Amino acid sequence: MVFKKITLIGRSNESFEHAVEDAIDRAEQTLENLMWVSVVNEAVELDGAEREYQSEVEVAFELEEGVAE
Repeated sequence: MVFKKITLIGRSNESFEHAVEDAIDRAEQTLENLMWVSVVNEAVELDGAEREYQSEVEVAFELEEGVAE
């Protein structure tokens, strides 16, 4: 088995947890063989009274046999 990791940044106006879920939901929509997610970093973007929670995650998925990377 060979795995590939990519970095995604999820965003939410509610919380870091929702930002992580945003990234996971997107990964599940576009990637096959998703295996694990690790939170790498979290930050809050401030725009006046508005806050945007951002969670940077590494997503790992198994590469299919015989498919070029």
